[in-house]
Amino acid sequence: MQTFTFALRNQASMSEERSLNFLEEIIEEHLKEGKYEHIHTRFPPEPNGYLHIGHASSICLNFGLAKRYNGKCNLRFDDTNPVTEETEYVESIKNDIKWLGFQWDGEYYASDYFETLYGFAVDLIKKGLAYVDDSSAEEIAAMKGNTMEPGKNSPYRDRSIEENLKLFEEMRAGKYKDGEKTLRAKIDMSHPNLLLRDPLMYRIKHAHHHRTGDKWCIYPMYDFAHGESDSIEHITHSICTLEFIHHRPLYNWFIEKLGIYPSQQYEFARRNMTYTVMSKRKLLQLVNEGHVDGWDDPRMPTVSGMRRRGYTAKAIRQFSDTVGIAKRENMVDVGLLEFCVREDLNKKANRMMAVLDPIKLVITNYPEGQTDELDLENNPEDENGGTRKVPFSNELWIEREDFMENPPKKFFRLGPGLMVRLKGAYIVKCEDFKKDAEGNVTEVHCTYIPESRSGHDTSGINVKGTIHWVSVPHAKTAEVRLYDRLFKVEDPSSEEGDFKSYINENSKHILPAIYIEPALATAQTGDHFQFLRKGYFCVDTDSTPEHLVFNRTVGLKDTWAKEAKKQ
Repeated sequence: MQTFTFALRNQASMSEERSLNFLEEIIEEHLKEGKYEHIHTRFPPEPNGYLHIGHASSICLNFGLAKRYNGKCNLRFDDTNPVTEETEYVESIKNDIKWLGFQWDGEYYASDYFETLYGFAVDLIKKGLAYVDDSSAEEIAAMKGNTMEPGKNSPYRDRSIEENLKLFEEMRAGKYKDGEKTLRAKIDMSHPNLLLRDPLMYRIKHAHHHRTGDKWCIYPMYDFAHGESDSIEHITHSICTLEFIHHRPLYNWFIEKLGIYPSQQYEFARRNMTYTVMSKRKLLQLVNEGHVDGWDDPRMPTVSGMRRRGYTAKAIRQFSDTVGIAKRENMVDVGLLEFCVREDLNKKANRMMAVLDPIKLVITNYPEGQTDELDLENNPEDENGGTRKVPFSNELWIEREDFMENPPKKFFRLGPGLMVRLKGAYIVKCEDFKKDAEGNVTEVHCTYIPESRSGHDTSGINVKGTIHWVSVPHAKTAEVRLYDRLFKVEDPSSEEGDFKSYINENSKHILPAIYIEPALATAQTGDHFQFLRKGYFCVDTDSTPEHLVFNRTVGLKDTWAKEAKKQ
C-alpha cells in the first residue's frame, strides 16, 4: 500500500487546474465515440451502518462525475441482507448525502427488483445455467478448491431443469429451512477465478426485511443483484472499489447470459486514512464496546461524526477532490483533511474569545464598576463579516498559560514587569500577583495605559504579544470537549495485536466550565467559531441555551506534525 503525505508547502497546487483522472478519460472517450448520449452513475450503499469518509469520497466521485458530464446519479440501497439492514441506516445515509451537497436523480432499492431478479434466476435455470444445491456451506467451501487446484462439481449440479424450477419455487414458498438449499450459477468449477466456480445466487433467510416484511424468505447474493440492478437502471458506469475487480467477470457473465442492458463496471482504489480505521466491522466494535459515544462520536470517521465535530461539507468535498482517485490503494494523511477544514473555516468562522484555563487579571487603575463597549472585528477574512460589541471591565479572565512568575527571555506575554496588549483593547503592565495556599497563581494585577486603546493608540509603546480575555462580570460559562485523533499510531489495523489497544486515551478531554464572551451565548447547534489562539470550535448537538457545549473541531496548527518530527 502506498502512503501519501501532503506537505502544506504544496497547498497552492490544490486550487490549480488538475488533469483528468482515468475515469474521466474513459467517460470522455465514450462520449466522444458516441457510445452514450449521457452517462448514468449510482451510489449503492448497503444500509447496515453509517457512512464514513471513504463513502464520502465515493459519493463525491459518483455524483461529481454525473454533474461534470451533465449526466445522472442514482441512490440505490443494496438491501439484500435483512439481518443487518435497518431503516435507521437508510435515513442516515440520505441525510449524509444531502448534507454533503448532493441530490440523487432517482431513489431505488435492490428490494424494488426482487420479483425481477427472481425472474432472471428462473431464466438462467431454464437455460441450464443455474441449479439448486442441497450442499451445506461447509461442503460447498470444501468443493471449491483453491488457486492451485480445481474445484469439484456438486453432486446436485446435473439436476434437470424441471427439478431445479420446482425446487427453486419451493425455496421461495418457504418449504425449506435456512441453509438447507441454495441456488448456484453453473459456470466452471475449474475456472482460475474462484468467484466463477459456480457462485451462489440465492440463499434462504427467514428474516424480516425492513421494506418487504416477510414476503420473501430467499434473498439474492450481492454478485447476482448488483449488476442486474445496474442494468435495470441503465447505469453506464458502475464504479466500485478495487476489491471488486475480481467480481467483474461474474458481473459481465450474468449480464451476457441474461441478454440485458450491458452496464459496465470500473474500479478505483479505496482510500485509507491515517490514525483511524475504515472497516465497518471495526467501527461497529468501537461503538458496541463503548470505546466511543456512538456512530456520531466526533472522533469517528463517519460523516455524522465529522459533521458533529464541526467539519464542513465543503472541506470534505475539497479533500476528496484533492486526493483524487487512483488504481492502487493508498494511505492518505489525515492532516490533509484537517488542512481542508482549517482552510474553509478560516474564511467563514467568526473570531470569538473564550478562556479555557482561567486566572483573573485585575486592572488596578481602571475604574471599578465601569464597562466599556469595544468594537471587535468578527472575521478579518470576510469583508462583510462586520463587528460586534464586547464588554470590557477592570476584571478579566485570561489563560493561565499567558502568565509566568519567572518568564524566560523570549516570553512575550505577562510576567512581573512585562507588558502585553489585550486583544482589541489596551496595553497592560504586570505589577503584582497573588497565590493560594498551594502556590498556584490566582490573580494577576496590572495597570493599563489609557492612550493605548486599539485603533486609537497614541501611546507610542510597542509590545510583541497580544492575548485574549473575557470580562469577568459579563462572562458566560460553557462546556468544551477537546477532541483529538482516535488512535496513537498511523495505521492501527496493520499493527500487531488488537487494533483497539492503540486507541489514544487522550482523544477526548472535557472542560466542564470555561468562560466565553457574551456574544457566544446565543450560538446555535452547528455554528462554527474560531476561539482566538485556541482553534476552531462548533456547537455540539448536546448543547442547550442553559448549557452550551462546544466541540474542538481542529487546532489552528497541526501539532501532530511537530510530534512526528521529534520522533
